[in-house]
Amino acid sequence: MDTRVVPAAEVASAAPPVAVPDPSRPVFAVLGAISFAHLLNDMIQSLILAIYPLLKSGFGLSFGQIGLITLTYQLTASLLQPMVGMAADRRPMPYSLPVGMGFTLCGLLLLADASAFSTLLLAAALVGTGSSVFHPESSRVARAASGGRLGLAQSLFQVGGNAGASLGPLLAAWIIVPHGRGSVAWFALAALLALAVLVRVGRWYRDHQITRRALAVAPVVGLPRGKVAGAIAVLVLLVFSKYFYLASISSYYTFYLIHTFGVSVQNAQTHLFVFLFAVAAGSLIGGPVGDRIGRKRVIWVSILGVAPFTLLLPHASLFWTGVLSVAIGLVLSSAFSAILVYAQELIPGRVGMVSGLFFGLAFGMGGIGAAVLGRLADTHGIDYVYHLCAWLPLMGLITVFLPDPGGRAGQDRGRSDRMVR
Repeated sequence: MDTRVVPAAEVASAAPPVAVPDPSRPVFAVLGAISFAHLLNDMIQSLILAIYPLLKSGFGLSFGQIGLITLTYQLTASLLQPMVGMAADRRPMPYSLPVGMGFTLCGLLLLADASAFSTLLLAAALVGTGSSVFHPESSRVARAASGGRLGLAQSLFQVGGNAGASLGPLLAAWIIVPHGRGSVAWFALAALLALAVLVRVGRWYRDHQITRRALAVAPVVGLPRGKVAGAIAVLVLLVFSKYFYLASISSYYTFYLIHTFGVSVQNAQTHLFVFLFAVAAGSLIGGPVGDRIGRKRVIWVSILGVAPFTLLLPHASLFWTGVLSVAIGLVLSSAFSAILVYAQELIPGRVGMVSGLFFGLAFGMGGIGAAVLGRLADTHGIDYVYHLCAWLPLMGLITVFLPDPGGRAGQDRGRSDRMVR
């Protein structure tokens, strides 16, 4: 017997048996855990946006300074994400997930105790850094647990974040507005719960990533490099239109409702919760539908299809503003899962880099949009912002330039060879 083979065989036989998940079936326990952690993460982060009226009155801030807080948070969240994703492509980092939540926890506690505008910016930067660490690797975990149903997995992951973002304004109205900004510190308990969940998720990924990499086969898209680059550029522009518009709602919707209709802060925050809840529902729909009918069709409907609603919104009554905002949230939010999986199919084997790039773009475009729109609101009024942004979804027309990656294969409902390395 060749003795060089014996040690490997002995090690294999002596190793404890590992339950290998069926690569053709989603691991819903892991998807549920990572989605729940995403819910807690984005709920905490959305508190920054939800308490803007308190920060504006308490610190005497202008709309431009409000936009600067969002810019600081979202730029730190966006600039680091592609780098974290590229590093994870070379060497997966399962335990980076709780580390990212640790940054968010520190930012949350600092926000509760801030006494100056500069401290608010530092708190926003810490929360943004936590997001930049959390999202690329958690998106990779969702893909690894997808069983090939990539759109479904990304939608389940996304719906957790969007549901958490929708809870922020509601919890702010119930807890922070009545009890003051210091009550933000109570949400540290949610961060600690998320830390515990992410430690377990990281352990699962550590134990299964080698098996999953061995089972994976990178998809072949069959597109020249120039076409891939052009398609990525189109996707970037679509992300720009989507998140610039979303910035007008997430950062300034409460101010718009208060200014235009004279509602109370709590009433405005309830309207924001309804909009963000619609965003969460829409994000759950987009991925599975993309698995079934194709990502490109979902992108078409989501970006361009929302234009009639955005164009009507600045002219609507309070009731119809609420109705239209729900329609906008449902339709517009269905795009991101489809865009992300479409981009991953264009650049196979670079899950972390692509996830970091597009999550980073989402945060970055939202931050730049908040800063630019805040300046426009200061100089031209909040109504002007909504009249201007209403035209952004018409950029969805450029979806016509997107190729079908790999032809029909690019639109499949998912196979095991679509899994992360």
